[in-house]
Amino acid sequence: MALLRQWRTEIANSSVRVLFLDECHLLWGDSCGYTWGKRNQRVKVPIASPKQRQTYFGALDYHTKRFEVHPYDTGNTENTITFLQYLLSLDAQARLVLIWDGVPYHCSKELREFLSQVNGNLLPEQWRIRCIQLAPYAPEQNPVEDIWLEAKRILRQCHRLCTSFVRVKCLFEFVIHRQVFTFIKLFMYDPDSPMHNFCS
Repeated sequence: MALLRQWRTEIANSSVRVLFLDECHLLWGDSCGYTWGKRNQRVKVPIASPKQRQTYFGALDYHTKRFEVHPYDTGNTENTITFLQYLLSLDAQARLVLIWDGVPYHCSKELREFLSQVNGNLLPEQWRIRCIQLAPYAPEQNPVEDIWLEAKRILRQCHRLCTSFVRVKCLFEFVIHRQVFTFIKLFMYDPDSPMHNFCS
């Protein structure tokens, strides 16, 4: 992304924070995976309440690779604004550049009004929050998608521990908060990274 090269100095001194954002809907069944069984016999895996669900909002810092995650009851405009207010509160001076997908509540009238209020009469290069939308139907462009996938992969490996949805959520959050993400996609937008060429 050309804009990231343009803001290289500001990103390095943390006056601009580039954040990849995404939401994840964790379901009770996400702890299930594949198992071995006899050929032509279906293996039954008991699930107590398949309708249980938890939504998480996550933001990956492009420069520090730190990941902020918060649970919410659902993905909507109200919770998006609450999460953005939280991100703003982390550094009162930094300008945020949000890189995210085009779900409807990222483009809603209420969110645009919130951004107008936050940015006020500032010039575009001084906006507190700037939004960049990823290509439609291209989850491979967002490294946060890989964080969710990795956490769910670990959930499936620990399926025997997931005897309740509370445990599923605890394990998911534990994995996320450990910050053990080292996959190549984290570096795909960083031209200075030696891993960049592997991602292109």
